[in-house]
Amino acid sequence: MEEIVMDLFVSMLLLVMAIGTILAGGFTIYFGSGKSRAVGSILFLIGIIVALIFYNYSAATPIWGEAMWDWDVVVQGVAAIIGGIIGAAIALGIFLAGIMKA
Repeated sequence: MEEIVMDLFVSMLLLVMAIGTILAGGFTIYFGSGKSRAVGSILFLIGIIVALIFYNYSAATPIWGEAMWDWDVVVQGVAAIIGGIIGAAIALGIFLAGIMKA
């Protein structure tokens, strides 16, 4: 059980970090100027590298080494993150509706 929890934690940490840094890098490259575009490029590259690491350890046919995480664990983690985002969006909507009515 403890191993599954750590696999879930590390795999989702890498997945969310990859998505976040790719998006942040993309926005910084597009909207930034000068040095901020260079920072955005570095963020984008870090995101791609982390995404490749995530893919390698969760894929059925890894690029190098062996797959460390069972695909079912990754799917459960993604479902948990999506559920958390939907729950947070609903809570935020209720909060904003309450504030707007007051």
